[in-house]
Amino acid sequence: MSKPVDSQRRAWIAAAACMLAAGGLPSPVLAAEPIKVGVVLEMSGPFADIGRQILNGARAYMKAHGDVVAGRKIELIVKDTTGMAPEVAKRQAQELLTINEVDFLAGFGLTPNALSVAPLATEAKKPMIVMNAATTIISSRSPYIARVSMTLPQVTAPLATWALANGIKQVYTLVADYGPGIDAETQFKKTFTAGGGQIVGSVRTPANSPDFGPALRHIKDEKPQAVFIFLPQGGQPVAFMKGFAERELDKAGIKLIATGDVTEDSLIEAMGNAPLGVVTTHHYSVAHDSAENREFLKAYAEIGPGRPNFMAVGGWDGMAAIYQVVAKLGGKMDGDRAMEVLKGMKIDSPRGPLTIDPATRDPVQTVYVRRVEKLKDGKLYNVEFDQVPNFKDPGK
Repeated sequence: MSKPVDSQRRAWIAAAACMLAAGGLPSPVLAAEPIKVGVVLEMSGPFADIGRQILNGARAYMKAHGDVVAGRKIELIVKDTTGMAPEVAKRQAQELLTINEVDFLAGFGLTPNALSVAPLATEAKKPMIVMNAATTIISSRSPYIARVSMTLPQVTAPLATWALANGIKQVYTLVADYGPGIDAETQFKKTFTAGGGQIVGSVRTPANSPDFGPALRHIKDEKPQAVFIFLPQGGQPVAFMKGFAERELDKAGIKLIATGDVTEDSLIEAMGNAPLGVVTTHHYSVAHDSAENREFLKAYAEIGPGRPNFMAVGGWDGMAAIYQVVAKLGGKMDGDRAMEVLKGMKIDSPRGPLTIDPATRDPVQTVYVRRVEKLKDGKLYNVEFDQVPNFKDPGK
């Protein structure tokens, strides 16, 4: 038999029932949904180091700055494209938008993957933060794209200018045969020939697993003053550098000049002494001296082993951009308002000052001229010795 309810408790229950019927009881406070960032990256296959670097850079930023902005938790949902696979990237982005209902798309180490997703960002009206892919046209493919990395013309033009100023008048070019390589080749030739230089030969190599032997033999026979190269980050620059040294092109008086992808920080040690003295132009070196870079290196070291490279900085700065958007919108996400925040955004990057151009949504930044040197710790670094500040993408 149930225990009788006392009169005071009975009165409280009756009053509560009346308030509930009238909608007078306050609703329980619900925790805000997380801000979801759908990260599309090459996490396996031949370009796996690209994905690892970008993701570790993003995670390092979150570790250093916390994972809550404007009262909302930031959550990364990572998808692996398995390599240069635009159809896979497109399918994964579609799932992130429709099933996971992400607030941002981000990542994109390789150009074909980024281009395949661009129309989806437009359709969904979701900001797409490109953290590495560097072909000029990418940002023009959707008004919802903002890029925090670079473009190949942006880091190539200053190298052609430097070469001319330092007595190099005849150059042979070798680039990977896909968007970034073609961009780099086109810009180098344009700037170099406009200044009076001569291109004595050119070759485009397959984007996957090329054999550099025939090209190196032909370059040695042509005897140019220098060879300019662009190759995608990974095993290709290591293979080319070793072949260049083994065939003694340097001893034949042929200089090697390149974009910074070729001597990037995480792989340069695998090249032995072959890259010593190689001059490159790029937007980041692990040897860059700044408080922001020291903060980045400290945070990155807590995430994983090995040196970070420019791709890790792209992941770091991409998250910095996302955090700024969420903070300025007070956690209330809207794609169009997010893009207005991104246009003209300034970021204190480990590379130096970075601004997202309001017209093109591409980075405006310092491009550094660097030389590979062995420092006191006995390791190789890209040591900056000149710079071109506030440089825009000349490809646009």
